[in-house]
Amino acid sequence: MKIDTALTDNANLPGHACQLFRAEDIYVCAGANMGDVLGEADDVCPGDSYELADDASPQRLVVAWTHDSGTPRVAQQSGIGSPGDPVTLSGRYTLMAPDGDKVELVLLRLEGARGGLYVLPLSPMGARTEYTLLKVEEAPSATRLSDLLCVSFARGTMITLADGSQRMIDTLEPGQKLLTRDHGAQPIRWVGRATLRAVGAFAPVVISRGALGNAGDLIVSQHHRMFLYQRDRLVGQRTSELLVQAKHLVNRDTIFLREGGFVDYFSLVFDRHEIIYAEGIPAESLMVNDATVSRLPPELADEVKARFPGLSQNQHFGTEATRQLLDMIWAAPTRQFGRGGGR
Repeated sequence: MKIDTALTDNANLPGHACQLFRAEDIYVCAGANMGDVLGEADDVCPGDSYELADDASPQRLVVAWTHDSGTPRVAQQSGIGSPGDPVTLSGRYTLMAPDGDKVELVLLRLEGARGGLYVLPLSPMGARTEYTLLKVEEAPSATRLSDLLCVSFARGTMITLADGSQRMIDTLEPGQKLLTRDHGAQPIRWVGRATLRAVGAFAPVVISRGALGNAGDLIVSQHHRMFLYQRDRLVGQRTSELLVQAKHLVNRDTIFLREGGFVDYFSLVFDRHEIIYAEGIPAESLMVNDATVSRLPPELADEVKARFPGLSQNQHFGTEATRQLLDMIWAAPTRQFGRGGGR
């Protein structure tokens, strides 16, 4: 992985926080290994179904890197493990929920007397839901813990400025004002850039021109959320506004994953979590809080934390949409998405 950004050389920067579950919190509810907990690659069987225990409680792991090593170690602020103990990635599992949505899990091992096996879900997991194990892979040796999730636009994305004109994201600079959906013209506080190999969780989603009303192809990271407005809200939904991860929009036709080569990702930060306009359609800015920044590539996370100490933004108003909810909306013959109306 290559990182291209202005970095601050500060050994006292805080570590990166991750929300994990204990491996024993995820167990086989149906299949060959009935009753067993999630374990190493040699101990699991594809086809088994897993559940998250009702009483499972997320554990907060904080890791830090030394400048001379790419190995993460347990930091002082961590709620699990012992400070200084190494953290290794033991495996990567792909599971499928009943609605067809895929969930990726990374198995981590904390070394030392207070260590053990833990699981980092890359997508939300719910209790009382069966997840079928589809694929077991070794954790890529080049992948670091905080590299597993990023929220970014690809190079060349056209972003709408406050005056209505558009510029490519790779030419934007802090201080420039962009048009936001809710707060008018807002200055950019920070622009981050990372160049990543476009495979697995880093492969970008391509939203082809016109698929969502976008003026040109929109290329974003898989976890980047698009803002969709329903003209006719489904009964029981709290809002007409939806925040949808790009990966849930993939239809393998007009919206698809593009794997191979490298991708330049750019992230934008404002004083608040904003909805901005990319290729003419609304999408989120990077939300600065513990849960999101900790999962950026570590060099980017370090700079965000250094520039915005103590900043914890709230998520923009709207319903977080799952693939199941989207399928329900698309199944309704009169459902239509707008480009961002009022509440």
